[in-house]
Amino acid sequence: MIEILKAILFGIVEGVTEWLPVSSTGHIILLDEFIQLNASDEFKSMFDVVIQLGAILAVIVLFFRKLNPFAFKSKTKSERKQTWVLWFKVIAAIIPSGVVGVLFDDWMDAKLHNGIVVSVALIVYGIAFILVEQRNQQGKYLKTGKPQVKKVEDVHQITYKTALLIGLFQCLSLVPGTSRSGSTILGAIMLGVGRAAGAEFSFFMAIPTMLGASAIKLLKFLLTGVGITSMEIAVLIVGCAVSFIVSLLVIKALMDYVRRHSFSVFGVYRIVLGIVVLAYFAVFA
Repeated sequence: MIEILKAILFGIVEGVTEWLPVSSTGHIILLDEFIQLNASDEFKSMFDVVIQLGAILAVIVLFFRKLNPFAFKSKTKSERKQTWVLWFKVIAAIIPSGVVGVLFDDWMDAKLHNGIVVSVALIVYGIAFILVEQRNQQGKYLKTGKPQVKKVEDVHQITYKTALLIGLFQCLSLVPGTSRSGSTILGAIMLGVGRAAGAEFSFFMAIPTMLGASAIKLLKFLLTGVGITSMEIAVLIVGCAVSFIVSLLVIKALMDYVRRHSFSVFGVYRIVLGIVVLAYFAVFA
């Protein structure tokens, strides 16, 4: 029962932090410092990634119509074509991080998955969020004093070039503590994409990105030959289920939030958390 409660806690943390620009991997690593699953190291390494499958399912459920290119009854031929184009852009965007992730996954697991790296990344990108939002605020109005309209406010208006550039920003998220959603949304904003459109595109990129990462981790776990117990299976299922439910709530709330507010508050949160974590490891490491 204790392990199930731990799985619920991990699922909550994953469901909340996966979509907020605060780094889910970083929070999972930090949580593991204080609450450890009673399982093999191989299982825990796989669990930390595969638990994201629940979060992915939440995106698919919430944006099913927009992402479904086979909706012959509810979409016109033009709309279905537009959906296919969106998917092609998403695939193009995930190629850079996919290549880097496959080549350096083991090295990053060994060298970067620790509290110090996470805390530094939290602080650095927290500062970046605040600076980018301040720059946007300063450049919000033209010399005429009229509000400046953003270049892209609809996810379908994102070009292949912009999608690929957002994909390059996603490579930064391979460093724990950076945040996949944070790096892609930050990159999108810097490229002139509105917060809501940038957040949506980031969510859509998460589907193939996390499916690929989960498949790789699961395959590596199976290749280790380490057995999996019935309790570990239950922990994995519970973690995924909780992350799915929590993600449904968080994604809805975030989409509503970004339409009216900046990401500066997340930048402040990252900096404060990063400092606290650095202080913790300085004292107890």
